Amino acid sequence: MTKFDFSLLARVNETATQCSAEIRNKAEYFQVEEVLPFDADGEGGHVWLKIQKKGINTDWLANELAKFSGVKPVAVGYAGLKDRHAITCQWFSINLEGFDEPDWSEFETDDIHIIEKTRHGKKLKRGVLAGNQFKLRLTNIQGKKECWETSLRQIQKLGVPNYFGEQRFGHQMGNLDKVDYWFSTAKPPRKRTQKSLYLSAARSWLFNLVLTERVHRNNWNQPLMGDMMLLSGTKASLFAVDKLDEELTTRLATMDIHPTAVMWGRGNIQVKSDTLLLEQQVLSDWNMWKQGLEKAGLNQERRALRVFPSDFSWQFLDNDQLEITFFLPAGSYATAVLRELAVCTNAQQRN
Repeated sequence: MTKFDFSLLARVNETATQCSAEIRNKAEYFQVEEVLPFDADGEGGHVWLKIQKKGINTDWLANELAKFSGVKPVAVGYAGLKDRHAITCQWFSINLEGFDEPDWSEFETDDIHIIEKTRHGKKLKRGVLAGNQFKLRLTNIQGKKECWETSLRQIQKLGVPNYFGEQRFGHQMGNLDKVDYWFSTAKPPRKRTQKSLYLSAARSWLFNLVLTERVHRNNWNQPLMGDMMLLSGTKASLFAVDKLDEELTTRLATMDIHPTAVMWGRGNIQVKSDTLLLEQQVLSDWNMWKQGLEKAGLNQERRALRVFPSDFSWQFLDNDQLEITFFLPAGSYATAVLRELAVCTNAQQRN
């Protein structure tokens, strides 16, 4: 049994614990469409396919595209992994320079549909993503409707804590146990992919710990002296808070900027004063992990403490179903939104 308990991370909205629901009862009840930050230019040696898939793993589909095209797996690119137990729509690129283009209609199946085809001069790389549009249906919803309405309106107004989702940490949080073994024994995993996975999980967990403390202190969406603020819509446009004034408060209220917490790694600590003290206190018992992350070569970064789901809307379909739609920027999790709404059970994991 893992010693890492995701359920202990603090919620902003305690009303959420008075409601419950199931997610992913059917693949079509969890729909995701990725949004790229640019359009392919229509020319070049890389074919870009926008593919809708149902119940299919992204890596598996990428390998099948390589086989079908007669190219090596490295010739296929995609921006990010998408849920298997869902209907997802995402772009893939296939480098066909020196190869004949196949008849893509022959690649389609009942669960794989090519929505759009174009060309571009470059491969689609991991992380090149603006965000994802979600359409989720919650079933078997329990709790008073006014509780649900309160939670929905609060999310729409305030956003949610930008936790890394439970799926980041593997089955039963097992990736964190692997990290702990690695750092305590100095015996790293042999596979490069495992190293990357475990290091990402470790940094994410330390971030979540800082965030949950700021939720406890009710300043996850408020400025502290010494904070580093992140400009909304950017990954690294940061500035230090050296005074608390009305302009800062207004920019926070309008979601123009967000407070941040550390993504641990090498480099100078960017925060000062109250924020530095808080992060030092939270992570004081995690020196072995911090040293392990630094030794592995990761550089220190900052991540927004909150995320605002834009175009957030909902409708109750009947007495026990709720449909919600929203857009999240890249790197944020739909499960972080659901967590502020209700205690959700993944129907795919009931057995």
